[in-house]
Amino acid sequence: MALNYIWTGFFLVGFLAALAQWIFLGDTEIFKRIVDGTFSSAKLAVMDIALPLAGVMTLWLGIMNIGEKAGAINVLARFIAPFFSRIFPGVPKDHPANGHMVMNFSANLLGLDNAATPFGLKAMESLQTLNPNKDEASNAQIMFLVLHTSGLTLIPLAIMAQRAILGAANPADIFIPCLIATYVATMTGIVVVGLRQRINLLDPVLFGWIGGLTALIAGMIYYMSNYLSKDQIQLFSNVAANLILFSIIVVFMVGALRKKVNVYEAFIEGAKGGIQTSLTIIPYLVGMLVAIGVVRNAGILDFVVRGFEWIFNQFNLRTEFLPALPTALMKPLSGSGSRALMIDTMTTYGADSFVGRLACIFQGSADTTFYIVALYFGSVGIRKTRYAISCGLMADLAGVIAAIFVAYLFFG
Repeated sequence: MALNYIWTGFFLVGFLAALAQWIFLGDTEIFKRIVDGTFSSAKLAVMDIALPLAGVMTLWLGIMNIGEKAGAINVLARFIAPFFSRIFPGVPKDHPANGHMVMNFSANLLGLDNAATPFGLKAMESLQTLNPNKDEASNAQIMFLVLHTSGLTLIPLAIMAQRAILGAANPADIFIPCLIATYVATMTGIVVVGLRQRINLLDPVLFGWIGGLTALIAGMIYYMSNYLSKDQIQLFSNVAANLILFSIIVVFMVGALRKKVNVYEAFIEGAKGGIQTSLTIIPYLVGMLVAIGVVRNAGILDFVVRGFEWIFNQFNLRTEFLPALPTALMKPLSGSGSRALMIDTMTTYGADSFVGRLACIFQGSADTTFYIVALYFGSVGIRKTRYAISCGLMADLAGVIAAIFVAYLFFG
C-alpha cells in the first residue's frame, strides 16, 4: 500500500503545486512543462534505463550462473555466513542469496554500478524464493534493500571525475567526506531495520564484523589521505575496481572448468533471464519515474528549499548549505536528476565552493531509494513494501545530516 499512496501523492501534490503557480504566479506554461516531462520520463525509463539494462543483465546473469555452477557463490555465502546470519536470520547460511548479496555489496563498494544492479536483482530473486508471501516484502528483502539504498561506496569516482571536468583544484578532496556520510547512512540503515526486526545489534559476532569493517574503511581512508595523491587515488580506484571485476569473471570460469562445467552453455542458460527481467521492470520504472518527474517539474523542490530557508532564518541558524539542498532532496527520487543538480550547483557556485563541495557529498551520501524500490521489488512482483521506504528514507536523512556536518568540518 505504501507505493500506492506515495505514487498517487506525487501526482496530487504536483497538480496542486502547479495549480497554485498558475493562479498566484501567472505561470501559464507550468502544465505544459509537467506534461512534457511525463513523456520524457517515460522515454527515460524505457530507452535510457530498461533497454541498456537488458544488455548488462544478460551479460552478468550469465556470469552469475557460471559462478553458481562453479560453486563460487556458495563459497562466498559460507564466508559471510556468520555476519549475514545475524542481520538476515531468515536466510539459511548456505543459501545462494548470501553470495549474491555479497557480490552486490562488493560491486557497490567499488562504485561498479553496472555490475551492482544485476547482482542486486539476482539477490532479490534469490530472497524471493524464501518469501512465503510473494507480493509482500520479507524481512530479509527489506534489510537488503535498505542497505543497498544507503549507497555505501568506497571511492566516489564518478563524482571526482565530474569535479575534475569542472575545474576543481583537488577533485578528490570530497573523498573522505563522502565516505563518512555514506557510512553513517549505512549504519543507520542497519540500526533502524534491526530495531524494527528485533535483531540483537549487540551480538558479539555482529559487533565484531561491523567493528572490523569500520577499522578497514578507516585504515583505507588514512592510507589514501596521507600517502596517495589525488591522481594516485583515482588511478587506484580505476585499476582496483576493474581488476577485481575482471578477476571475478576469470575465477568463475576457471572454477567451472575445474568442475567440468560447460562454461558457454552455463552462460547462455543464465543470460536468458536478462531480457525477461528488464521487460518485467519497465512498468514499475515508468510509473515511478513519471511520478518523480511531475514532482520535479512542478517546482516542489524549490518550495521545500524556501521553506527550510524561512525556518532556519527564524532561529538565526546558518544557511550556507541551503543552495546545495536540492541535490539531497532529489537523490532519493532520481540519480540522474540529482547528478544534474550537483553539476548545476558546481557550475553556478564553483566546484571548489562550499556549496559545490556539499552538493557532491550529498550525491555520494546515499542512493536513489524510490528508484531502487521500484526496480528491485518490481523485478519480483512485490507490491507491499511494508516499512522498506520509511527505513530507507531514514538512512538517507542520516546521510544528508552527516554530509552537512562533515562539509562544515572539512570545508566550512
